[in-house]
Amino acid sequence: MPKRALISVSDKTGVAEFAKRLTAAGYEIISTGGTLKFISDAGLDVIAVDDVTGFPECFSGRVKTMHPKIMGGVLMRREDAQDAKEAKENGIEPIDLVVVNLYPFEETVAKGITGDELIEQIDIGGPTLLRSAAKNHKHVTVVCDVTDYERVISEIEQSGDTSPRTREELATKVFLCTAAYDSAITTALSEGKNNGLILTNGTPLRYGENPHQTGTYCDLYGTERAWKVIQEEKQMSYLNILDADGAWNLVCEYEEPTAACIKHANPSGVASHNDIAQAFQRCYDADRLSAFGVIVALNRPCPAEVIQKIIDQKIFAEVIIAPSYEPEALKLLKKRPKLRAIEVESGKWKVDKDMTYRSMMGGILIQDKDTKVLTKDDLTVVTDAAPTDAQIEDLLFTWVVVKHAKSNAIVFAKDKITTGIGCGQTSRVDSTIIAARRAGDRAKGSVMASDAFFPFADSIETAAENGITAIIQPGGSIRDEEVIAKANELGIVMVTTGVRAFRH
Repeated sequence: MPKRALISVSDKTGVAEFAKRLTAAGYEIISTGGTLKFISDAGLDVIAVDDVTGFPECFSGRVKTMHPKIMGGVLMRREDAQDAKEAKENGIEPIDLVVVNLYPFEETVAKGITGDELIEQIDIGGPTLLRSAAKNHKHVTVVCDVTDYERVISEIEQSGDTSPRTREELATKVFLCTAAYDSAITTALSEGKNNGLILTNGTPLRYGENPHQTGTYCDLYGTERAWKVIQEEKQMSYLNILDADGAWNLVCEYEEPTAACIKHANPSGVASHNDIAQAFQRCYDADRLSAFGVIVALNRPCPAEVIQKIIDQKIFAEVIIAPSYEPEALKLLKKRPKLRAIEVESGKWKVDKDMTYRSMMGGILIQDKDTKVLTKDDLTVVTDAAPTDAQIEDLLFTWVVVKHAKSNAIVFAKDKITTGIGCGQTSRVDSTIIAARRAGDRAKGSVMASDAFFPFADSIETAAENGITAIIQPGGSIRDEEVIAKANELGIVMVTTGVRAFRH
């Protein structure tokens, strides 16, 4: 008796070629609806499911494969005498390979489709077939991902069947797939009140936040990892990845070439310049003391000059992250083997449309990422004096930096280079004092950003004492009038955004 494969797919990528090679390997193909027509049109012989079951598809295709002659063929235990007896009595023949991918439910949700049309995109027979085949993977090969076609058909062509290890791995993949599918349905039907995160590809890390803690990095199921470590003599740690994420998301907010140094999830220096190597040098020079064991991020391909600067100046950098690396930069990296290098695939890891997830109090907090981009038109001048065009550029530059610093956050900057950063304080004026101390004489002529409103005028006084010329802040304090009056009195320009930028 020839082996049989049941194929029923929504995504028909590569399925005709796969079926052709299965047929050549001696398999009979059973199929349904659109898949049957697609394979038949490719010139292959296909058996319709209703010819196997003796029962037509019904209820507009809602019921097709859920029949004992299909489900029994998938689930029967080949070595079980009672199963074999019942199969013979009921005319059930084994199905050895199940190839199914599911109705595109998530894509339907993304199009804004709701109601009955959305409900019809909930696949019932597909998950049932997949789970049945996965349960019986001792005897049945199950494929839910088009990327596995080549692996499966190559094994069949070489050995006549897939290996037990392959069948087990594919079965595991199926249960991840169906769990994620059900999670997507739950999220949509509950309008986000219920959500299931499915994690895959767990990668052990050197350790967690501290060496006595374990750490693991996992992908969200259904997402493609957009970054890869291209140099890792020393294994990545939890904090390396956390800081790299913060650094990358910061520099990606800028359209012009920008570099950032990140330490403990906070920027120590950020700079923009039309030459990315100069941007790097300026961001490092902004606070060399803090940039020890630092994460470096570039939003442009990393040139050899940046790596050479790290080598020549003996900069202790833990990780560098960039969209790519020039060939000479890769050669120079080998001279610093303990510097981990991350490459981000262009366009795949950006802040837009991402969510953030944080474990908290036995549950998980979920929110949209702060993707609000401010322009000149979003600023409201609240002081008697208005900012110059140059000040506006610096104010908008500084606002992006303050978004990525821990609250309470204050950032000084001049000529698109941070001059002082104070963050993570319980008092806003303390953050201002720290930023001023870090800036020193460079504070004179700088602008200042505050991630939230000023509850008192003391930060304005500190800013004036250190030569700050303009301030950007959300506004909205009950003491706004007092704060604005103090800015007018001290000759400081002030604009408000109407948007807060807390980061905890």
